Amino acid sequence: MPDYFEKSIKESCAVKVKSYKANKSKLQKAVDSLFTTFKTGNKILIFGNGGSAADAQHIAAEFVVRLKLERRGYPAIALTTDSSVLTSCGNDYGFDRVFERQVEALGSFGDLAIAISTSGNSKNVVLAIQEAKRKGMQVIGFTGKGGGKMGKLCDILVDVQSSNTMRIQETHITYFHVICDLVEKKLAGEI
Repeated sequence: MPDYFEKSIKESCAVKVKSYKANKSKLQKAVDSLFTTFKTGNKILIFGNGGSAADAQHIAAEFVVRLKLERRGYPAIALTTDSSVLTSCGNDYGFDRVFERQVEALGSFGDLAIAISTSGNSKNVVLAIQEAKRKGMQVIGFTGKGGGKMGKLCDILVDVQSSNTMRIQETHITYFHVICDLVEKKLAGEI
């Protein structure tokens, strides 16, 4: 069993490094876009399914509360948390529209959407991206290798160089933490 832990940890690290090399400029663009969004008084909407839903909630909390610095809260909303909205929309319009409907209601020109899907093909995520684009929002996508359908829709696509869902999610959360850290520092004038 210890060998399996070591093998898994090495594999996770290798995916993160390989993906960083492939996405270095995109990650910097994501930091710059988030900085501009918050600096201009706009908000971010974050969404995804399953583990990606948990990531959406996690990164929204890092922006609203804090990651490392004592600072004001930044406006970030995870579209995965309102059970009444999710269940009523799922019941009345179908689960495919649960994020799209919230982007329609809450998104505005100048806001930014963070769309998360390990496959890049989640229909409810793709429909929400399309709605965000109709509203004049910028979209940053986080996917697995290749980007799926999201690849052609996102302004910035960070595609992890793996098709293993666990490794993709591990890499996403590492990148989210670094992005939030840099955005905090940039807004505080530290970098």
